[in-house]
Amino acid sequence: MIYQKILQSRNHARLFSLLIDPENHTRESLIRLVTEADRAPVDFILVGGSLLSQGLDRTIQTLKGHTSLPVILFPGSIMQVSSHADGIFLLSLISGRNPELLIGNHVLASKMIRKSGLEVIPTGYLLIEGGSTSSVEYVSNTKPLPADKPELISATALAGELLGHRLIYLEAGSGASQSIFPEIIREIKQHIQLPLVVGGGLKEPRDVHRVAQAGADMVVVGNALEADPSKIKDMTAVLRSPLQ
Repeated sequence: MIYQKILQSRNHARLFSLLIDPENHTRESLIRLVTEADRAPVDFILVGGSLLSQGLDRTIQTLKGHTSLPVILFPGSIMQVSSHADGIFLLSLISGRNPELLIGNHVLASKMIRKSGLEVIPTGYLLIEGGSTSSVEYVSNTKPLPADKPELISATALAGELLGHRLIYLEAGSGASQSIFPEIIREIKQHIQLPLVVGGGLKEPRDVHRVAQAGADMVVVGNALEADPSKIKDMTAVLRSPLQ
């Protein structure tokens, strides 16, 4: 099971997930990217995007035909559900106050998700300022939490844990100019017991190493690897170094 693997790994290794937006790929580029992911190795593949309108099933089927890595849905909308995946991060945007992204869309998608047979992992999703306006911010119609308020961010993460979420996901946003500050990660880790996932703005191996050393249990990289798949090996390699 996906969640059990996350729990079992957190005390001795950091996990690496590759985020794929189907809108950015042809079949050939997907195969090239997932081949690099297998060689790295990557732990999970996340699939989703803010503006995804088509091609979800086809993308996942292509991935499953070329890798045995678990494929997890990272849905940007209720349309992004596919029974071809292995699991779904069921996101509640707890950093914002848009009721549709806290519960509304979940009600609409609930029966479809149950019927799909996917492993469901309820996830508290926090959008954090990343130095530029992200697609998530615009599409969700919510403001990110200010990056200079780690106490507010940690309190929000703790609220997500107390509400019953099983993961906390910190997101700087697709194409963010800066990643989540290490001091934010360290502050949150003092207050929550759940696995912590960090993504957005991670462009180089040193960025991945920085958030992992700060305490991220899983690191997610998308845009940087879609642009240059050869970076996957170096990014995953820094997670195999001893934790400090």
